[in-house]
Amino acid sequence: MPQIPGTDLTVSDLCLGANVFGWTADEPTSAAVLDRYLDATPSTRAPFVDTAEMYGEGRSEQILGAWMAERGVRDRVVVATKASPGRKEHPLSAPEIRAAAERSLRNLRTDRIDLYYAHYDDTSTPLEETLRAFDELVQAGKVRHVAASNYSPERLTEALDTSERLGLARYVALQPHYNLVERAVYEDGLRDVVAGHELGVLPYFALAKGFLTGKYRAGEQVDSPRAEGASAYVGERGDRVLTALGAVAEEHGVPVAAVALRWLADRPTVVAPIASARSVEQLADLLPMQDLVLTDEQTQALDAASA
Repeated sequence: MPQIPGTDLTVSDLCLGANVFGWTADEPTSAAVLDRYLDATPSTRAPFVDTAEMYGEGRSEQILGAWMAERGVRDRVVVATKASPGRKEHPLSAPEIRAAAERSLRNLRTDRIDLYYAHYDDTSTPLEETLRAFDELVQAGKVRHVAASNYSPERLTEALDTSERLGLARYVALQPHYNLVERAVYEDGLRDVVAGHELGVLPYFALAKGFLTGKYRAGEQVDSPRAEGASAYVGERGDRVLTALGAVAEEHGVPVAAVALRWLADRPTVVAPIASARSVEQLADLLPMQDLVLTDEQTQALDAASA
């Protein structure tokens, strides 16, 4: 079962991204997606939802918080959110982290955050100040564990070394940009740091802004706010990856997106990929990844196509 190393957080194979809540999914639709996700998560695992204070300027957190309160499911769900830059001059300074955490707790209608990220590195603030502020939240019981997102290998190493030297709560996980068509940045640098320090990895853009759903191909027009980002992958390599995904999907009788997510979930160090759905129908294409088992030959074919 997926578990974030160094924690007691046993989570679902798929981490549901809440970035679309209050953006491309209104509150009733978001609640319906969350209901379906909750129902589809095995009882032995905790539904895992990822949000951030900057998503919809807090609206995503508010929608998630209202849903958990109305359904009475806070204790079942593992909640991850982030201290985001926004318009802050020093986003990871101690005062900003304290204020951000309090806002998120109010928005989420909860007394603790299970996994609290530094959303982006803040080189204007000493790492020691940032890490002491996170440690204060952990000691106060407002945050259970802390993590990093969008850190370079060098800064992640420095942060982990600083935490160890000072005896502070350390990052237990990393959220990087990583998927079947975005491999180099993670695999050529971050992976070694993560493995060496036994961190868990929770990749965002797990479906490459929708490209790995298979609906973006040369000449195709797709009505989506992410169409421009996904179009960056259209081309010879992208076609090769989609062809390989399609072959595996057909062999299993599942959507292409489920295969892409399963490949990522099976990578060394990865705990659970993050993917969002702006409708129950979109979520239905993702959920089969939870029971999908790829053969060695299928994994190797996807590796080769995306190399």
